[in-house]
Amino acid sequence: MKENYLKTATVYATYLLIVWGLYRFLIQLPDEVEELVVKPIIWLIPVFVIIKKEGLGLDSLGITVKNLFPSVYFSLALGSFFVMEALIINFIKHNGLSFAANIGDKTLPMALGISFATAVSEEIAFRGYMFNRLWLALKNEWLANVITTLVWVLIHVPIYIFVLQLGASATMVNLLITALFGLGSAFVFARTKNVFSSIFLHVLWEWPIILFR
Repeated sequence: MKENYLKTATVYATYLLIVWGLYRFLIQLPDEVEELVVKPIIWLIPVFVIIKKEGLGLDSLGITVKNLFPSVYFSLALGSFFVMEALIINFIKHNGLSFAANIGDKTLPMALGISFATAVSEEIAFRGYMFNRLWLALKNEWLANVITTLVWVLIHVPIYIFVLQLGASATMVNLLITALFGLGSAFVFARTKNVFSSIFLHVLWEWPIILFR
């Protein structure tokens, strides 16, 4: 069974890197369409098919009410670190703090809703499924965390290059920040076994960057 977990997680990671990379290269739809429709189809449907074949339930992805309050506490504690990180980057970039909200033409509720939708798809896929299965197969939390984070960083390369069209230095900085979050998100998930901890943390990580970048 553990070998099956490793094999299936590897196949899923490869699928996601190829399919999502091609999507980012070839297609760019409005954020609300991508995050509310396209991403759940590409990222989540295969995960639900996999766990059905495994004979496991949603709780195997950390979708549970157990440890819900500790999940919030852990997320708030680590999320404060990401807020400080965003403020420091903002200060360095603007030679002072600039608090202009970078949400484009979207209303704040819409932007926040999209952020939550993104967090749900990405955290169920990466922490709830991929990290969880690698941890079970490898019996080593940090090795599973590092491997998952590596894939997490790679999946973000296309958006930085093809969509945001960042330069080399900006891409490297963003990938470093992405890696730090990936490590922190899996760490919190490992402590709570609840994917909502990673979802909350994802939003807390993303919004300071949006508002203060």
